[in-house]
Amino acid sequence: MIAAPRIVERPCPEGVDRLAREADIPPLLARLYAARGIRSASELDLSLGALPDPGGLPGMDEAVALLRRARQAGTRICIVGDYDADGATSTAVLVKGLTLLGFPTPDHLVPDRFTLGYGLTAELVDLAVRRHPRPELIVTVDNGIAAHEGVLAARRQGMEVLVTDHHLPGPTLPEAAAILNPRIAASPTPFDALAGVGVAFFLLAALRRALRDAGELPPDGGAALVELLDLVALGTVADVVPLDPVNRALVRQGIARMRAGRARPGIAALAAVAGRALERLVAADLGFALAPRLNAAGRLEDMSEGIACLLAEDDASARGLAERLDALNAERREIEADMRAEALAAAERLALDGALPPGLCLFDPGWHAGVVGIVAARVKDRVHRPVVAFAPDGQGALRGSARSIRGLHVRDAIAAVASRHPALVTRFGGHAMAAGLTLPAAHFETFAAAFGEEVGRHLDASALGAEFVTDGELASAELDLATALLIERAGPWGQGFPEPEFHGCFEVISSRVVGEAHLRLELRAGARRLPAIAFGAVEAGWSTPPSPVRIVYRPVVDRYRGDARLQLQVRHLEAG
Repeated sequence: MIAAPRIVERPCPEGVDRLAREADIPPLLARLYAARGIRSASELDLSLGALPDPGGLPGMDEAVALLRRARQAGTRICIVGDYDADGATSTAVLVKGLTLLGFPTPDHLVPDRFTLGYGLTAELVDLAVRRHPRPELIVTVDNGIAAHEGVLAARRQGMEVLVTDHHLPGPTLPEAAAILNPRIAASPTPFDALAGVGVAFFLLAALRRALRDAGELPPDGGAALVELLDLVALGTVADVVPLDPVNRALVRQGIARMRAGRARPGIAALAAVAGRALERLVAADLGFALAPRLNAAGRLEDMSEGIACLLAEDDASARGLAERLDALNAERREIEADMRAEALAAAERLALDGALPPGLCLFDPGWHAGVVGIVAARVKDRVHRPVVAFAPDGQGALRGSARSIRGLHVRDAIAAVASRHPALVTRFGGHAMAAGLTLPAAHFETFAAAFGEEVGRHLDASALGAEFVTDGELASAELDLATALLIERAGPWGQGFPEPEFHGCFEVISSRVVGEAHLRLELRAGARRLPAIAFGAVEAGWSTPPSPVRIVYRPVVDRYRGDARLQLQVRHLEAG
């Protein structure tokens, strides 16, 4: 059996009382912030004015100069994006942003996941060449830092390339006319955690300033770049990049626009089909409701539909596209459910045999290549170790998607395997927590063994034990709606700035299964009766919870039927 997780309390540094006084915030909130690295009130300034100067992003001067020349010459531009939510929002941001700054509306092109694969390839350049009008400048978003062949193919066709990306570079950089990427800097910068959409937004900000200083802004002054912040927020949360101060500010400002009724029609439509009220939107809604619907296009068909939704200018067309994405997402969920069950069963069998490796690779010939990333994430959460899930790409190779845990940079781990075993991996790329790769089908067993060995070099047995890191226990007086509202309003929470979770023992007054897989409970703490919901509890083997029960939970605001109530969202339960 897979070992039960440990419950670990997050350490809280000194200075909580001082932070509470300086920032004029409740002690509980000061404790939560301090435990996430906030040391002063100034770090809580998430206004646009607190953002760093975009000129400090590595490669910005060259990128801005290239775009200014293109604007003056009337150069035909094609944006080449990626087939995930970050790539889609990045593409939409540059298409809209360049138009606002007086450029002719750029063309855009996204590779098909199943035929062309990721990024700017030579094959994608061939497609661009055949488009009408033929582009003269390609601008990549959320890709390109490893596109050596694609950049050379574009240059041979007489096209310049501006690479904008946020992925780690390899040993050499492509021979592009300009490269904008925070990860090419020799030392850390405030931009290091940006998603691709954040890089695109800062490029527009720097370009706008250069045009303003040169007296070249369009009549409206290009001031409407703030209209793009809802797209920036969605792409940033969807890409699960760390919510450092820069990303938290971008997300906070984007969500503020959505709540104020100033979301783009496509984002408003995505929220509507997901059953989310814009005026109460939080970062988790972006990550778990809007982003999956946008990603469904790239996972099952073509991300062009997702980009069209984001670029839609009227509510009617946006709604139609959002409904199409919602239908694709429902189909994706059905496919995922079967794949997830098969993957978890395979992991359980390995665990029972004592053969669960430090890094787990799974493959089934019937799996869908567009859904393996979600499956890897689900299995990773269950077995608490890095997981790579593979599916056939239809051309004799396997396409894999990796998800990692704290302590292992999975893209670097794959790079180490590729270095030790030349020709084993055809291509790869990614981040610390997520990566993608392609390898010949015959190499699966060799890669699986090598990956498990590489992970074992970095993670010992203690790191592979599942755990829930909580913010301790809440006092009985804190178990109320006011606490849930306080936490909700203090966001955004997310990767690297985790949403607060607490643990405690409760008496179970009643429980019942709802929706086949979930458990609705009524708990008691002292004199307080507390409603709770445990999603997926039945699948995890908890259809009948013990009493007392020890749980890890989030206090959330339940607004079902319009009234706001406290609800405990149970993340884990065990005998108390």
